[in-house]
Amino acid sequence: MNLIDIGANLTHDSFDHDRGAVMQRARDAGVVQMVVTGASREHSPQALALARAHPGELFATAGVHPHHASEYTAECDAEMRALQQHPEVVAVGECGLDYFRDFSPRPAQRRAFEMQLQIAADFAVDGVGKPLFLHQRDAHADFMGVMGEFDGRLGPVVVHCFTGSREELFDYLDRDWHVGITGWLCDERRGLHLRELVKNIPANRLMIETDSPYLLPRTVKPAPSHRRNEPMYLAHIVEELARDRGEDVAVTAANSTRTAREFFRLPAPAESTLADAAG
Repeated sequence: MNLIDIGANLTHDSFDHDRGAVMQRARDAGVVQMVVTGASREHSPQALALARAHPGELFATAGVHPHHASEYTAECDAEMRALQQHPEVVAVGECGLDYFRDFSPRPAQRRAFEMQLQIAADFAVDGVGKPLFLHQRDAHADFMGVMGEFDGRLGPVVVHCFTGSREELFDYLDRDWHVGITGWLCDERRGLHLRELVKNIPANRLMIETDSPYLLPRTVKPAPSHRRNEPMYLAHIVEELARDRGEDVAVTAANSTRTAREFFRLPAPAESTLADAAG
């Protein structure tokens, strides 16, 4: 399998001591490219630096997660716009709304979200806005309301780490948005409903991600003692996803990779990376 992890938080400090080994284990598991999530003023530049250090293999997003929305000042907006100038930055985000934890006040979340949607609209290529990497948790109505204010001005959209309801899923699919599935699918406590819902996602709207170091799939056996998720477990997620969709694993893998490459406008991976993935 040649896989693309569309959401890996490789700038997280838990990877500082073995990031190179983590990347090699991912290659060995068939992960040929990764999109490194930028989710704050601190980590978005770090995501770009990682992508520039691994051209053609790592790419970056640049944005401010709703947890950090209180830091979204005019200066922060200028910084995010500057990051979008770099070709290694393939999407705006992670941004959106999170009313589950409310780490930032909701008005601040909505303002930061709106400002980042404006960035995506402003950085259009051939009349198509830059891809958006979005977060939504327990805020669906307001999320859809803010997105509606930008109708006709945005490019491709992926709602990453989807954990929501059938109604939410079909609201996204009705707008031709993409959906990112993580190891949440493997959580028998919280993710069982996803086992049925993923059957409804068209192949050209479905992408896969680990959201590492978070959301270690609970069906990985034996579970690592440190409980840290890694991009190498993307292969496990695609196997679970294929089973739930009633597809051959190779089909699910190939479709998700094709969809991710088209969505983020990624080049074909280098031959050396493909050789590593082939073992």
